[in-house]
Amino acid sequence: MTPLAVPRLPQTRAASEPDAAAIADSSLALTNAAFADAVGRAAATLATAGVARGDVVGLLLPNRVELVVALFAAWRLGATVTPVNPALAAPEVQFQTADAGVGVLVAEPGVAVPDTVTVVACDTLIAGDEPPPEPVDVAGDDLALLIYTAGTTGRPKGVMITHRNIDAMTASFIEHFRFTSADHSLLVLPLFHANGVILGTLTPLRAGGRATVVGRFRPDDFFPAVERSRPTYFSAVPAIYAMLTALPDDVRPDTSSLRFGICGAAPMPADLIGRFEDRFGVPIIEGYGLSETTTASAINPLDGIRKPGTVGRPLPGQRIRIVDADLNDVPPGSSGEVLIAGDVVMAGYLGRPEATAETIVDGWLRTGDVGRFDDDGYLQLVDRVKDMIIRGGENIYPKEIESQVYHDPGVFEAAVIGRPHDVLGEVPVLYLSLREGAATTVESLVEDLRGRLASIKIPVETIVLDDLPKNPVGKIDKPALRRRDG
Repeated sequence: MTPLAVPRLPQTRAASEPDAAAIADSSLALTNAAFADAVGRAAATLATAGVARGDVVGLLLPNRVELVVALFAAWRLGATVTPVNPALAAPEVQFQTADAGVGVLVAEPGVAVPDTVTVVACDTLIAGDEPPPEPVDVAGDDLALLIYTAGTTGRPKGVMITHRNIDAMTASFIEHFRFTSADHSLLVLPLFHANGVILGTLTPLRAGGRATVVGRFRPDDFFPAVERSRPTYFSAVPAIYAMLTALPDDVRPDTSSLRFGICGAAPMPADLIGRFEDRFGVPIIEGYGLSETTTASAINPLDGIRKPGTVGRPLPGQRIRIVDADLNDVPPGSSGEVLIAGDVVMAGYLGRPEATAETIVDGWLRTGDVGRFDDDGYLQLVDRVKDMIIRGGENIYPKEIESQVYHDPGVFEAAVIGRPHDVLGEVPVLYLSLREGAATTVESLVEDLRGRLASIKIPVETIVLDDLPKNPVGKIDKPALRRRDG
């Protein structure tokens, strides 16, 4: 493949295997030839709406085939794409489209959209019969995607992902997972996030495989989708795995088509990995990355030793350092901030040169995560720098407490935050939800923790909720818990 193979995937796939399956959802299934035709039609529709090289196209759509078609159609015209979470409120949509400079927005009929953009209705995207425009040649430094962060520390920022970033990331995934034309992704993560776009969609397509797009995740629908579609892998977040392990005991699906499941976005408790693997017979490959690194930077090996509680070794083409507050390398085995370098590192934050300069230093991305390497070179995440609790001068990492909480099989989800304290500075507070029918009580859980943790790490209060709040990507929303706790 050429260095920039991804933008031309619809055409190259159609030329080599026109009748092979490419992408499908519950309403539409496209072969390679039909996929290329749909992209050409969509490109003509977008061009008629005024899209040209260098423009930004917004995609305000739920997970569906047309979103992927529109993505490639925009790239065919040399435009950049920003996927917009369809669950955002109107002011949030207005902010993202304005910040990204969106001129044309693809949306489902009837959806409220800003009056500052030209709207292309999703159901008209591939309905026209205008001849497709000739593909525009794109360069590696050209902007491909604007992925907006969750915005938990202020306004969301547009992560600038280039075509070179995508080329490097998809190649790295194909090498690590040994993806081939036989591989088939079941896409359950949202396509407004890098993981869904890059790992769930572009990577299997580049490998010659295919993707089946699932709508909004529902635990009861997941395994029936696996049995119908017979995928070889899927990628999910810990919350999804927790919900699947909470299904009734009589749910015993046929998972024989699955080579593995991938877990990212947040550290997955080792106990949860074990429960899922033991029950469903599907190995979980845990990895780590950020939107700023085009999805992932470290993943456990496909073969060999997988270490639950770690996120594996650096992926091909990437380098990872552990540094102190002055950005000097720490001694082997010590904890510090995780820095990442490689062709997957974003070009920066759109329109935010100061934030970019603070985050990318001498080519190294400052992640804000605390981690350490073990003796085998596996990366273990300790916590977020900003989540660290300082109690009376002692550093406490919430993840350490959470990991011990998950030893109790009755715990569904857990999150520890710092609560301001007049004397000690901060003290740990535990929020959790329990599995249905669990015998666990706050008293029994705290008593168990006293045997596992130093006294300063014991939460001063444990609060049980029906559900812990999540951000749009599915991570437990600690800023929301802090606001609630305040």
